[in-house]
Amino acid sequence: MCSNKKRNVLIDGSRLMIEAMVQAGANVFVGYPITPANLLYAYASQRFPTFMPAPDEISSLQWATGFAAAGKIPVTATSFPGYALMVEPINMAYMMEMPIVIIMAQRLGPSTGSATTGAEGDLLLLRGSISGGYPIPVLCPSDFKDCWDLAFQSVSVAVKLRMPVVLLTSKEMVMTARSFDLSRLSSMTPVRWNLYEGDEEYRPYLSGADMVPPFLPAGNERHQVRINASTHDTLGLIRKATPEAIANTTRLKEKVEKRIQEYTFYHYDHEEGAEIVIVTYGVTADAARDAVKSIRAEGERISLLILKTLIPVPPVIFDILDRYRMIVFAEENLPGLLQEIMFGQSRSRRIRNVSKIAFMITPSEIVRGVEECRKAS
Repeated sequence: MCSNKKRNVLIDGSRLMIEAMVQAGANVFVGYPITPANLLYAYASQRFPTFMPAPDEISSLQWATGFAAAGKIPVTATSFPGYALMVEPINMAYMMEMPIVIIMAQRLGPSTGSATTGAEGDLLLLRGSISGGYPIPVLCPSDFKDCWDLAFQSVSVAVKLRMPVVLLTSKEMVMTARSFDLSRLSSMTPVRWNLYEGDEEYRPYLSGADMVPPFLPAGNERHQVRINASTHDTLGLIRKATPEAIANTTRLKEKVEKRIQEYTFYHYDHEEGAEIVIVTYGVTADAARDAVKSIRAEGERISLLILKTLIPVPPVIFDILDRYRMIVFAEENLPGLLQEIMFGQSRSRRIRNVSKIAFMITPSEIVRGVEECRKAS
């Protein structure tokens, strides 16, 4: 798919994500069709070596976990109603330390909402998916090149950290076809497992300094493999509040947070002297880019920060925001979910939110949000 010569094609984000994941080494797709993730399901049926249509979303995650235990790299795709059903098996895969990529195409809620209307409303659901508040990595593409690059990274992070990873997107990103130059896409090398190669008894949850245990597939001919979704020790045996078991459970949080630099992705368009920064993600980034051009054309200084790693929020993001007097969040939901994840429910005069549902945020709306900041100051 990659070359040095321009290759403009009409394409959507779904095809880019699926192709990138296959080239990254993902080899099983298990899914249940749901709008607006149907194109992901359709393309996966054509590209994945193994394609399994599941009877429901719960089964799709359980089957995906089984494939992962056997040494495969599974992918599924869904939207809010499907993810809500998946929460328990996602917790199961999280505790078992099984890599799965979940592409989540957001749509307007609550409940079934409007299946054909886009949104950016599921961040708090993802932040609270794992019992106990354990973080699950969430990556979010802001354009078609990100659809390619972050699809690869989602597979890489899932395998390296041995855990489910969410690639968060929206209806417009996965269903809207645009002209795109394929020569912009980078080539890929398939992701490889860190396999256990020792001769001693295999302890499936014993890790080293990297906090991730080496992997062996269930049913291999060399060692017994125990896989456990309950609190367990390094052998995989059920334990309650023993020091070893609790240390093992604590490690699940630490490996995500302490290795975050390996999957920190963002775009920072800094303008010297700017006192205001626009913070956004996903499909709203298009409007934010245009808003920045418009503001600068009027001679005003403005910076732009597009987050691509949403959960956990990378520490470097807070370092960047500390440089600005005012922050304008732009996201397609009413409460300002990214703002809440980053700064809680307190409403600082330093922070403004441009929010909306049922329609995409426009560049002019973001410009007005910035103007209100200037007036307030």
